[in-house]
Amino acid sequence: MTVDVLAALPALARRLGGEGAVLASAERLSGGASMETWSFALEGADKVRRDLILRRRSAPFDPETARSTSLAAEAALITAVRARGAPAPPLVHVCDEADGLGECHVTQKVAGEALGRRIVSDPRFEDVRPKLAAQCGQVLAQIHATPPPPQADLKTFDFLAELARYEETYRASGAERPVLELAFQHLKKHAPPPVDPVLLHGDFRNGNLMIHPETGLAAVLDWELSHIGDPAEDLGWICVNSWRFGRPDRPVGGFGDYAELLEGYEAAGGTPMPLARVRAWQALGSLKWGVMCLMMYLSWAQGTEASVERPMIGRRVSETEIDLVHLLEAGL
Repeated sequence: MTVDVLAALPALARRLGGEGAVLASAERLSGGASMETWSFALEGADKVRRDLILRRRSAPFDPETARSTSLAAEAALITAVRARGAPAPPLVHVCDEADGLGECHVTQKVAGEALGRRIVSDPRFEDVRPKLAAQCGQVLAQIHATPPPPQADLKTFDFLAELARYEETYRASGAERPVLELAFQHLKKHAPPPVDPVLLHGDFRNGNLMIHPETGLAAVLDWELSHIGDPAEDLGWICVNSWRFGRPDRPVGGFGDYAELLEGYEAAGGTPMPLARVRAWQALGSLKWGVMCLMMYLSWAQGTEASVERPMIGRRVSETEIDLVHLLEAGL
């Protein structure tokens, strides 16, 4: 069923702001095949403005086959990690049938910048960049110490299972990429041993972080890929070269170094983490992203998707191959 979000938002504004509240503004920020993000504001009868964010699923969701969580699970995760001190956007409302918007939730809008390229290059962030890697480590320690909320019903993934899942996708594509082949074989032989699993954000990287130019890391966004697994997975993912936005010399998000990330993690109570383990997950992260880029290109080349973004992202498989060569040459 098609939902007219703009038509439904005035009623939501009244529900959230009380009698006399009106919708002050609304703008769709982004949208993919299954998810929409809207920025909107309401003004109460007292003339006080509240800036909010609506995340809405616009396509059917099957929890048995989906990799992502439900938006109700996202809401539970946000509440749980905030209770441990991790910065996530404050939850305002989980929508129900009365709202007429389908599956969605509302959070407060957090001030700052989420575009990775701006965060690593804009002079506004010059003062906070040196402390961002340590802040990321601290926040990840808080997330990993959070007991998973039972209602989120999260799945568990480990290193070899992830490797096998992406190799299956790669083999089915029929592609032959020597660097990816070498990475699959190397990581099978050098997989880190299992550890006690914890709650993971699942997509912790520059681009999913709201950064304030005065205080630094203000909020962790987009919890839809949260799951249970190895804490080094989150630590390694933010180090993948594709999330450095033109700053390969700064392995953590394009703004920091490994030591700063790991020191921040341990200082906040995280289990001491060997760099070799983080780099193994970084390599798997680069390999995973490479396969994803390849599949996006193939969806365009085979006529399944007409979007110009698909081949543009597909070009980035070479980025991941360069990163993998550097990691393999260094022995990870």
